[in-house]
Amino acid sequence: MKLLITGVTGFIGQNLVKKLLENEIEVHAIVREESDLSSVDTKVKLFYYDQDVKKLIDYTKNENFDGIVHLASLFLATHSLDDIFGLINSNITLGVHLLEAAKESNIKWFINTGTFWQHYNNEEYNPVNLYAATKEAFEVMSKYYIETSDIIFTTLKLNDTFGPEDTRNKVFNLWNEISKTGEILEMSAGEQYIDISYIEDVVEAYFILIIHLNSSKAKKFHNETFVVTQEQRMKLKELSIIFEQATETTLNINWSAREYREREVMSPWNKGKTVPGWKQQFSLEKAINKTVGKKI
Repeated sequence: MKLLITGVTGFIGQNLVKKLLENEIEVHAIVREESDLSSVDTKVKLFYYDQDVKKLIDYTKNENFDGIVHLASLFLATHSLDDIFGLINSNITLGVHLLEAAKESNIKWFINTGTFWQHYNNEEYNPVNLYAATKEAFEVMSKYYIETSDIIFTTLKLNDTFGPEDTRNKVFNLWNEISKTGEILEMSAGEQYIDISYIEDVVEAYFILIIHLNSSKAKKFHNETFVVTQEQRMKLKELSIIFEQATETTLNINWSAREYREREVMSPWNKGKTVPGWKQQFSLEKAINKTVGKKI
């Protein structure tokens, strides 16, 4: 199998590439000239994307890929006026260029990555923010390519993710830091429910979906949407207790010191279906311990 992947410098991309290479799948990656490639495995073959769709089409025609996994995106919880172009360019234009190349090159399938934030208040579509709106806009535009080509288009939607060596400014990293320093962390009231998945479970969902799409049953997955979700949904305050128990630490959190942000997601989308054959393997306690360990 030969795959083209975007977003390989990101947390999920790095871990997915590792899984693919371990299974002897040839991986090519789309990167930008300014990308920090220090984390990218040397076995990965690189294509430098400069927004020239003709070059991209020539590349995909020459390489004869089986499929595309589109992970790259620009995530911003809130945006400024200066962010609008970047959000559209990263979350819509790149994806459309990929679909154009896939159509011209007769690539068999395309995995898109969506977000639970497209479903504020558990609605069929209600974007939490402009980031979520751009993710929905790309899915809408994909309809043209679905109707005018033989591409099998599938979406996998994610909510929060975590795992070892995650450098993002995520809650477990913040908690791990204050567990060591004793520093007080000001947070909201903590009544929002959290759906956060361990990276190995997330990568396994992508991998199983890839296997399905490369099988004789691939057409069953056409225009389908799947999710990665955590069985143990709980309030943020309750999650902090799980964290303390898993790491044998104490968190010094000042609850209700901060207001909820605008359009805070109090209850994550719960209407998605999981990839056939996928099942969560790691409990939150085990996954947290694998991520940050116990305090020595």
